[in-house]
Amino acid sequence: MTGWSLGLRTGSDGSLQQLAQNGVYHSQNSFFSRKGSKTSLSGFREKEKWLPSICRFLVRKQVGMLILVVFALLAFVVGFSMVNKDDASRDSKLDFKERFENNTYHVSALLTRKVMVCGENKAQLPPPHALAMIQAKDFTAFPHPCQNFAFPPPPPGDSRRIGPRPCRVCYVPVEQAIARMPRVPSASPGLQHLTYFHEQIPIKTEPHGGSAFGGYPSLVERNMSFDIKESMTVHCGFVRGCRPGDRTGFDINAADLKKMEKYHDIIVASAIFGNYDVIQQPKNSGKIAQENVPFYMFVDEETEASLKNSSLLDSRNRVGLWRIILVRNVPYSDARRNGKVPKLLLHRLFPNVRYSIWIDGKLQLVVDPYQILERFLWRQNATFAISRHYRRFDVFEEAEANKAAGKYDNVSIDHQIDFYKKEGLTAYSEAKLPITSDVPEGCVIMKEHIPITNLFTCLWFNEVDRFTSRDQLSFSTVRDKLMAKVSWNVNMFLDCERRNFVIQAYHRDLLEQRAHMTVLRSHPPPALVRDKSVRDSSTSKSPVRRPPKHGKGERKSNSRRHRRAGSGNRGSSTTI
Repeated sequence: MTGWSLGLRTGSDGSLQQLAQNGVYHSQNSFFSRKGSKTSLSGFREKEKWLPSICRFLVRKQVGMLILVVFALLAFVVGFSMVNKDDASRDSKLDFKERFENNTYHVSALLTRKVMVCGENKAQLPPPHALAMIQAKDFTAFPHPCQNFAFPPPPPGDSRRIGPRPCRVCYVPVEQAIARMPRVPSASPGLQHLTYFHEQIPIKTEPHGGSAFGGYPSLVERNMSFDIKESMTVHCGFVRGCRPGDRTGFDINAADLKKMEKYHDIIVASAIFGNYDVIQQPKNSGKIAQENVPFYMFVDEETEASLKNSSLLDSRNRVGLWRIILVRNVPYSDARRNGKVPKLLLHRLFPNVRYSIWIDGKLQLVVDPYQILERFLWRQNATFAISRHYRRFDVFEEAEANKAAGKYDNVSIDHQIDFYKKEGLTAYSEAKLPITSDVPEGCVIMKEHIPITNLFTCLWFNEVDRFTSRDQLSFSTVRDKLMAKVSWNVNMFLDCERRNFVIQAYHRDLLEQRAHMTVLRSHPPPALVRDKSVRDSSTSKSPVRRPPKHGKGERKSNSRRHRRAGSGNRGSSTTI
């Protein structure tokens, strides 16, 4: 049944075509004119002999046509609603893959949205490189250098250093770390093939949540995306095209896109939007990492202009080790939300990369990338690693902390938490072990790019796109839903271990504020000096006051105070 066949049926029971041919519309027009002659009335009766006698009587009274039109309209409305109801019931029974992946749509779907599917990316084969000789060495036959490493106790308290601090971490030498890199990708439990929706003109079908960049996925589509199958198609940003960054929003220069599509074993990525942070140069990265691990920094036009004005950006679009990638047409007005795009969707921007390390723009990497991945992914047989929050483990506590700090408006945070509570979110307890926390410190993410981890970050991004940009609030919901379907886990390591390989700087506004305060302390304002004549007149008029006589006890007190002051400044030339 097509959309046009709803009103033009081909049966013989009073179809609109027959009514038009039999002169019914002409009689409707004659209702507003004068009565026809007896000859025309008899001619009409001859043509309509098959109508019931009651209908001919009503036509003669000039009322019949109104009733016929009303009945025709009523029948059309009833029939249309029944057809739509039938289409909706059939749509709900169709498998999601059948409806979208095979591009089969019903009339109701075609009238609202035109959704297509981007083909699955075919990863390029890795070219021969300098790491082949190192990887050929089999260090796995020898005992691991860190197997006897005992996690040290926390350092002693220091009143001058408040807050969390780094702890010791055992890294293997860089050459051994490279040799311990897995030669084949890890298995992806449950999911083998992941593709993405493409919609040239996204249409918002629900009043709340989502963006055009994310494709406005409905709640039904959201819930179905957590049902793990061997082949899946999900929303994952960049819905306006199948090549992320190419006229999809978050647009990137074609030359940069071509470089980003090359094969790499490892990349390090970061982003600064809204000129919010100061670029921190990596340290202690070995020669092999500098030659084989590209460091990508995504910036918007405001940040790029600041880099050019400060003469930090060279002719190759680099700032030290960082390759600067300019992003135009950013999808959000909030700079922090724009940063979630590369943070969670690196697998879409870099389709031919095996491993990625994400660090926030305010962090400085101080350990070789190979050593970091060996410690937190390869040694643990993990495919996704993120540090837990240093203080909070519960999502409800994290939400209250965000509200107290003004990280996001309270109404949106409450709406998101209430939604998760209705889905079954509970406070963290020991019953969740071996899960050690529900709240990550999401400024560092290590990931192997395989279908299950790509799905995880896609769905995590969709939650950030639908609700608040505070990704700590949605992390555990997405993680737990996937873990309930497949045997997969996240390595949530200690926050003090994270602080071992990154140094956390302040945001730009705080750095500028601290620099301003330092200038004020080093250059205090001049002391207020009164006019000499006024000072002389005031001293001349003031009576001479003699020091009062002190008794025995007072003199003893003065001597004690003098000794105490002198002992406190021992070793310094201070005049009392």
